[in-house]
Amino acid sequence: MSTLVTYFSAEGNTARIAKEFAASISADIFEIVPKEPYTAADINWKNPLSRCNKEQFGSKEVPVEGTIAEFDKYDTIYIGFPIWYGAAPRVIYTFCKDYDFKGKKVYAFATSGGSGIGKTAEKLAPYVEGAASLDAKIIKNVDDLTNY
Repeated sequence: MSTLVTYFSAEGNTARIAKEFAASISADIFEIVPKEPYTAADINWKNPLSRCNKEQFGSKEVPVEGTIAEFDKYDTIYIGFPIWYGAAPRVIYTFCKDYDFKGKKVYAFATSGGSGIGKTAEKLAPYVEGAASLDAKIIKNVDDLTNY
């Protein structure tokens, strides 16, 4: 069995850490890309009418480009994303519901400009149903992941 690092990155911070981490542990990597890319205005959390706010508060589905071939071969999955309102962005939930996580170890890691991890693991749990374990934490750099 092997390890997969997946990530969604709005501004590049999560991408940088996910790529560095995947390379350091020789893991496969998959970027979670929304079918409709986000613009700077879309992720302006200060605007109550921005796309990210509408998606988060409306629990909207955010379709994802591409799929992971041979997902079954992975026993450990890292899922990275920026934290939005103490939770994963909605694109993460849409991504997760398309795969069978039964028996897999799932480690969610979030980058943040100041928000805590909140109830991310609890909110993500129904979307990775059957996972052998699920943990979530805020990380600042790749060393935080190495020690996860």
